[in-house]
Amino acid sequence: MRPVIFRKQARTEFDEAGDWYEKERPELGSEFMTEIQLLIQRIATTPEQSPMLYRDVRKTVTRRFPYCIYFRARNPAVWQQRVK
Repeated sequence: MRPVIFRKQARTEFDEAGDWYEKERPELGSEFMTEIQLLIQRIATTPEQSPMLYRDVRKTVTRRFPYCIYFRARNPAVWQQRVK
C-alpha cells in the first residue's frame, strides 16, 4: 500500500467539509469522513482504478457526497528520497 500525503490546503479543505456536514446534521460529518477514508484506502492500494484526468493527475469521486479527490500516484521510492 502506498502512503497518501495530503497537501496542507487539501487537508484543510477536507477537515472544513467534514465540519460543515456535521453542522448540517449530527453524524453526517462522520459519515463523510468514513467515505473519504475508504476512498483514500482505495487510492493507496489501487490508484490505477481512478481515471487519468490530465497528465499524471487522477480523480476519484465519492458516491454519496458531491466531493472528489484529485491525486497523483508517485513511485514510493522516489518520495522516500525526496523526504530525506
